[in-house]
Amino acid sequence: MPQLAYAQIFATPVQQVDLLFAGDIMQHETQLNMAKGKDDKYSFSYCYRHISPLVKAADISVANLETTIGESRYSGYPSFCAPDSFLYAVKNAGFNVLLFANNHCLDKGKRGALHTLDMLDSLQFAHCGVYRNAKEREERYPLLIEKKGVRVAILNYTYGTNGREVPAPMVVNLIDKEIIARDIQAAKAKCPDAIIACMHWGDEYVSLPPAKVKEMSNWLIEMGVNHIIGNHPHVIQPIEIRESATTPDRHLVVYSTGNLVSNMSIRGTDGGIMVAMKLRKILNYTRPMDVRYLLTWIAPKDDSGKRNFTIYPAATTKIPDWNHAEQKRKLFINDSRSLFKKHNKGEISEMFTDSTTITQ
Repeated sequence: MPQLAYAQIFATPVQQVDLLFAGDIMQHETQLNMAKGKDDKYSFSYCYRHISPLVKAADISVANLETTIGESRYSGYPSFCAPDSFLYAVKNAGFNVLLFANNHCLDKGKRGALHTLDMLDSLQFAHCGVYRNAKEREERYPLLIEKKGVRVAILNYTYGTNGREVPAPMVVNLIDKEIIARDIQAAKAKCPDAIIACMHWGDEYVSLPPAKVKEMSNWLIEMGVNHIIGNHPHVIQPIEIRESATTPDRHLVVYSTGNLVSNMSIRGTDGGIMVAMKLRKILNYTRPMDVRYLLTWIAPKDDSGKRNFTIYPAATTKIPDWNHAEQKRKLFINDSRSLFKKHNKGEISEMFTDSTTITQ
């Protein structure tokens, strides 16, 4: 009797997770005034209505919280402090990870930072960068998030805290190579599929990263960081996908995501980018796929001097009867695309959402 041959075909397991990185979430005095209702309560939810579907579609959606959250005495620049409802709006928009290591995290001292941490925990945000004490940092950092079988470690650091001393026993993650090197090793010990460093760095209002930022990004990748997301300049900066010369590794580097929402008016500060990336894991190897960006834009003041701070998808927003706004929108789009065309590296595409219409 002839022997029977049997073949077993095993499907290669594939896991994939969608990540989204947005810019700085700020709160100036004018935003407070617009959000305040007749009952002295504040509502900010309207700001995110056009981008919320995209945020909610991501498995991991990250933004930089560049304001403290306070119980009272709300204020804008230079010492940011927003009401609790500000954070509720961010949560309702779909963000589930917030970065807090930035130069404004201590704007209201120890009390303000602690209340912000309490609110982040209460709303069940994953967050990193600032801690109540060293023990909490040791237990909760690096931040590890697991979705759909993919493990992502997130690191977060800031260049400084606007000269404010970190009140004991709190810890703020500052950019320090010795500390970061230890943290990267701690992240590796958690066996993540990707390590992402979120850096609050660079020069404000400058559209290209300085040499010190490029040097730091090179060092982070050499130390084992897979991807880097930057913020703080308040304008967008180029995006790179770096190919390793010796391995199949690919590294996403976003030097600055710009502003998601703010009241800044300097050219380029009226918008930002949301960067989407798929992390695809096949067996024990994970690579970034389908890197795209959405240009986001905040409409300018109308003729009465008011601004409602709604975030719009810049490229698909229609403004039929407001010439000033249309000129500002086109300027932001043209500047952004020109910058990216000249300085982006790798396969990175612009993405688009459903169109919206605004009027004066």
